[in-house]
Amino acid sequence: MGVRWLVGVPVHNEAPYIERVLSEVRRHADHILVVNDGSSDGTGGILARIGGLVVRTHEENEGYGQSMLDIFGYARAEGYDWLVTLDADEQHEPRTIRDFMRVAGENHVDVISGSRYMEHSLHEGAAPDDRRWINCQITQLLNELTGYDLTDAFCGYKAYRVASLAKLDLSEAGYSLPLQFWIQSARAGLTVKEIPVKLIYKDPGRRFGGDLDDPGRRLRYYLETIGREIGRHLEPICDGHKPECCCR
Repeated sequence: MGVRWLVGVPVHNEAPYIERVLSEVRRHADHILVVNDGSSDGTGGILARIGGLVVRTHEENEGYGQSMLDIFGYARAEGYDWLVTLDADEQHEPRTIRDFMRVAGENHVDVISGSRYMEHSLHEGAAPDDRRWINCQITQLLNELTGYDLTDAFCGYKAYRVASLAKLDLSEAGYSLPLQFWIQSARAGLTVKEIPVKLIYKDPGRRFGGDLDDPGRRLRYYLETIGREIGRHLEPICDGHKPECCCR
């Protein structure tokens, strides 16, 4: 029996993109799970028209992290060997799924993490300054805490060895789930390999919503998540909107 792969796609209000994204994903994967996180823009109706998917629906918006937790749980319960996760807003190229599969076959690692900031990563547009600045700070901090050598802490385009996910006790329902993931992964001894993925920003004005639209508050929210995992209070590495202070 061959390696069983699942592709998991968390979705919240992606009606303009979802049909095209899933059409491309199906060219590279046989098993696709979509978690529709309380979409109110017609995404649910579009998903209902697309065959060959497993769809799990949250009646209300429960958060990006909760959608990811549901995807992890499904992959484990259904006995998949590997899981690829990607976003549904056309910022992740589905053809890169094949790269994750190839790297998994060539390397015995637990996590293959996409990076938009490696030497060979291609760029289509530029990340908004505040996102790049926060990513730099958090990535640098996580490297200091974990011993990993990450270049992109937040990229959601990843492949996970499903058996390795069982070693983690993840619970963050919001956007800070990746940070809890990295701390727990290091504690559990999971091995990581980064691969370059294209940086695509089609909508630089895309919002997080609520308090997280303020960069300072968003950074502190992320630091609070890391602090809870390691049991101590954390302050920003650098103050102000200064990407050059910690970007590589």
